[in-house]
Amino acid sequence: MKTSRLFAAALLAGLMLVAAAAQTAPPPPTLNMQNWPLPETLSPEGKAAAQAAAAQAMPDPLPPIADIRAFIGAMQTSMGAELQKRYEVRVEETEIAGVPVRIVYPKGVSALGKGPLLLNLHGGGFAIDSGSLTETIPIAARSGLPVVAVLYRLAPEHPYPAALDDALAVYQALEKERGAQHIAVFGTSAGAVLSGQLVAKLDSMGRPMPAALGFLSGSADLGVRGDSESWMPGPGFDWVAAYAGSAAMTDPIMSPIRGDVSHFPPTLLLTSSRDFLLSPTAIFARALTEKGVDARLVVFDGLPHAFWAYMAAPESDQANELVARFLKDKLARAK
Repeated sequence: MKTSRLFAAALLAGLMLVAAAAQTAPPPPTLNMQNWPLPETLSPEGKAAAQAAAAQAMPDPLPPIADIRAFIGAMQTSMGAELQKRYEVRVEETEIAGVPVRIVYPKGVSALGKGPLLLNLHGGGFAIDSGSLTETIPIAARSGLPVVAVLYRLAPEHPYPAALDDALAVYQALEKERGAQHIAVFGTSAGAVLSGQLVAKLDSMGRPMPAALGFLSGSADLGVRGDSESWMPGPGFDWVAAYAGSAAMTDPIMSPIRGDVSHFPPTLLLTSSRDFLLSPTAIFARALTEKGVDARLVVFDGLPHAFWAYMAAPESDQANELVARFLKDKLARAK
């Protein structure tokens, strides 16, 4: 009791000294993503892109979701056309298991066949498609493997488990033709969340694991927020609530970290120091490592959330090369 009282007294004295100093000294400048100086570790292109991203204020209020989808869809089309030209890939729009998909064929590959491939679950807060081209074209070209991007149903019109059901349907159709060891799954942001949920769902069904997982800036626990989410700017809407609907956040499929993740495949986790999902990505990496999973966490410096999916910078090329190499290597080892 005496020790606790002394500690409380010392704490109170310290707080009083801090308060007194604050009254006599000018307050320190407020640091945020808009005025926090960028590190010298960035490339000139990366620094310019990060500065441009930080300068873009989030509209308040946000436009209707239909307008956001149209705007982002136009960006995907425009940026996708540039990437197709740069990487010389072919994009095909079709359906697998009744679900619309985009298939990106690298140069020299004309069909899926029955060989190895990559399954992409795009980002966009589960509400828009912000990556079915920009996340996939560089990876297809750099890996030399076709990428199937699932155009899953979107929230809020189609809450959980609609997107997961679509991802599972496409995965199972592809698995029948080549086996799980010839499929690697990857996704960015909401797509990373969904990719983790897909693997957890497969494990709950007793199905073989894919050869590898690319968990690129996501969360494996939608029931809590990490430190980075408390002070870095994120989406201007509650994407978790819109996606989850009435589902329990504690469900081990919804939040895989709350279940047994020991059966997860080799996983590459990618994030950056100014990514609002830095904390949950790192937390999931630690949880996988603790369970003996081959988990590799790569943190880029000074760049914003999911920069590799929309920034033209050397760091984006480096990130995409890391992902492509990791997934291709694990597929080769799984044969």
